[in-house]
Amino acid sequence: MEFSRPYGNVLVVLVFGFCILNDPSRGRSQSEAELREARLKMVREEVAEAGIEDERVITAIRETPRHLFVSPQQRHLAYLDMALPIGEGQTISPPFIVAYMTEALKPKPTDKVLEIGTGSGYQAAVLSQLVADVYSIEIVAPLGRKAAQTLRRLNCDNVHTKIGDGYQGWAEHAPFDSIIVTCSPERPPPALVQQLREGGRMVVPLGERYQQALVLLTKVNGKLEAETLQPTFFVPMTGRAEETRVRKNDDGVPRLLNASFEDTDEEGQLLGWYYIRQAEVVSDREAMHGERFLAFSNSDAGRGAQALQAVGVDGRAIAAIDVSLWIQASQVRPGRTPRELPRVNISFFDEKQAPCGSQSAGPWYGTITWVKKQATIQVPPKAKLAVVAIGMFGAIGEFDVDFLELNIRQKR
Repeated sequence: MEFSRPYGNVLVVLVFGFCILNDPSRGRSQSEAELREARLKMVREEVAEAGIEDERVITAIRETPRHLFVSPQQRHLAYLDMALPIGEGQTISPPFIVAYMTEALKPKPTDKVLEIGTGSGYQAAVLSQLVADVYSIEIVAPLGRKAAQTLRRLNCDNVHTKIGDGYQGWAEHAPFDSIIVTCSPERPPPALVQQLREGGRMVVPLGERYQQALVLLTKVNGKLEAETLQPTFFVPMTGRAEETRVRKNDDGVPRLLNASFEDTDEEGQLLGWYYIRQAEVVSDREAMHGERFLAFSNSDAGRGAQALQAVGVDGRAIAAIDVSLWIQASQVRPGRTPRELPRVNISFFDEKQAPCGSQSAGPWYGTITWVKKQATIQVPPKAKLAVVAIGMFGAIGEFDVDFLELNIRQKR
């Protein structure tokens, strides 16, 4: 099961991002030519080769200058397939997930699209090249104003923005041919269902705070038909959606789902984990826990090969996390830099989703037979969320993992 092939991608909008250990362009400005070259490479390797097939969507991603939607300090990272902070506890989505969600809408030149969660404006800019009109709502006023300015500067004249609660939709411009939601409610907001035209499509991440699924909803005879696309992770929808959330998962105890990689869906997709790249679930009686393990493989230095999962963690009550896992490796060596090696990385974020620390277990390299590794990671006092990333982080070779376990140490 190759997760980096068409419709086999397990996705995440890793809204809070995870640690990029090293980037060759860090610390210097890039010319427009260098930025375009980086964008073309990103589209080729992380969009087209990763499974996006709609040529119109690929062209729109290729022609949208993502570096203009992030701060100057983040521009050296603009064409890596990762989320980046844009302020106010929000992020710009990874290019692949923008392309994936856009493709799922099946956009037509005559369409009128509603976007919930303008954010940086990047998704709206991509859509503006594919449809007649985009109506985009942002609940965070500073972000909404900044996005509107960026979109005007890029002459995205068919994008119409406003500040408001996306849970209520934009009734005066309904019905919409399609709706794209870039934050996660627990259930489809009733107003959005009402404002979707008959036969229209809505792409929305639904579910709990840390475990969600990207769902395609189609309106047929006034009712919604749902197709689950992939596991994913978005920031929760705020406003009325948060007020009506039933399962808040706020106890602050980090719990990994499917820690031994045994559980898959009917199509063989790994459950509980997302943003899986260059990995496959291997069935083998020699697995250290159960009958399966997760195998990573990479032959292109610097390319991502990883799996991620978000968990809640209360830094006020938890002092540390004891990490343990079984690993084996074959001819693993560094990627572009000595730091690009397999590891477990835990990135912590505060209540406003701002980074507040990152630590790793590892790194590992060479050829290793199955062995159990352990490490203790300190939890920052401000931590409310953690993103657990396991993978090769740009290294070359083969790296296998089984039974990744987190045990907490309470503060005294």
